Amino acid sequence: MANLAYHANCWGPLGGHPVGVTSIKDLYYQTFGDMRRASAEIAAAGYTAIEVFDGNLMERAGDIGDFRRELSDHGLRLLAAYSGANFIYPDILDDEFWRIERVAALAAEAGAVHLVVGGGAKRASGVRDGDYQRLGAALDRVADLAEKHGLSAHYHPHLTTMAETPGEIAQVFAHTRIGFCPDTAHLAAAGGDPAALIAEHYDRVSYVHLKGWQRSPFAFTPLDRGDLDLRPTLDVLRARNFDGWITVELDSWPDPAAGARASFDWLNRQNSSVS
Repeated sequence: MANLAYHANCWGPLGGHPVGVTSIKDLYYQTFGDMRRASAEIAAAGYTAIEVFDGNLMERAGDIGDFRRELSDHGLRLLAAYSGANFIYPDILDDEFWRIERVAALAAEAGAVHLVVGGGAKRASGVRDGDYQRLGAALDRVADLAEKHGLSAHYHPHLTTMAETPGEIAQVFAHTRIGFCPDTAHLAAAGGDPAALIAEHYDRVSYVHLKGWQRSPFAFTPLDRGDLDLRPTLDVLRARNFDGWITVELDSWPDPAAGARASFDWLNRQNSSVS
């Protein structure tokens, strides 16, 4: 099946860069952990590439050559960087894009091929007329920016944004040409069927996030447990001869290396069962 990568976001607490509280241009996602350890353990689990948050990539802005060598020493490459923004507030949009442009340039320098973004703020007063159009226009701008740097751009629908439910996701894609990075856990937790949504929007799909999920207590899980049956999603990808990258993601786990291994072993069992 597809090549397998792993997101390095599980090796420490997740958050935003604190400077971003008072300076939107610096509001990066960040894992506050040991990224060198993450790379070593991701490689040991069997994956051949990683995705990182924009803030963790920017930490290496002064030594991208060393970063690439560290990954190569483990048999890894940087596949993707993940960023996000509100996207619907005109007054801060240029500062948000100042940040995303820096991330795209650095990701390209580090050898990545994908730029993934989430976002689309939910206002305190609810979605207003024109918000989906504003979000769509901003996502087209992300796609243009990514192409300038030789990257493929993808939108990642996410809980707590304007793109949770299948209907909301359809509204977003009605206003933009950006690609679709489905995250199976977020889609299911918002009431969607990940396999059906991938099939519906497959012409936009060239990169996939696989993640497990349990309803109660709410948690993201390795692929081999939880309430989300991921086999129908794999069936859809096989039926469409998907040959892109799949990144396994797990936001938090007591033993991140064990979580990475569990998901890799589960995927191997699914591949063996259809070979």
